Amino acid sequence: MSRIGYRKVVLPEGVEVKRDGDMVTVKGAKGTLTREFSPMIKMNINDNIVTFEPTGKYDNKERAMHGTMRANFNNMVEGVTNGFSKTLKLVGVGYRAQAKGSNLTLNVGYSNPVEIAINDDLTVETPNNTTINISGINKQFVGDFAAKVRAVRSPEPYKGKGIRYENEIVRRKEGKTGK
Repeated sequence: MSRIGYRKVVLPEGVEVKRDGDMVTVKGAKGTLTREFSPMIKMNINDNIVTFEPTGKYDNKERAMHGTMRANFNNMVEGVTNGFSKTLKLVGVGYRAQAKGSNLTLNVGYSNPVEIAINDDLTVETPNNTTINISGINKQFVGDFAAKVRAVRSPEPYKGKGIRYENEIVRRKEGKTGK
């Protein structure tokens, strides 16, 4: 039984929800998000409360979709009201980042700088050379872009150099000489 799927989603003030078949559109202060939802789960909108109910025999597939649909819808509502953000830190001598226009340029120890195109739905800022702030209304886009940037130079376990999330703890290994 999905415990998350049965939780109610309370819509904050200023958020509008429209459903057209399987397409659900959520409009709020920060923007508009549209997503296709599965017809296996029934979505009920009453006043400012949205609930999700299974429609059929509630097999494994339907059970998985029940919680997933509710979580995706809740992320859409939170995104158009508050937005999502991730912060990355660059650790290493000479490592730096610069957001200019629609590109993010990373100098992280390779012979040439690495350029990553920034999606139009995202806002990328570099308040200093070693910090990257990624924000947007779509949680999936923010997380995917942050993972893409981190994958350019993941933190290594011996010196801890690389690109890491702000609160990420990198487990350090002992080198050959330490016994």
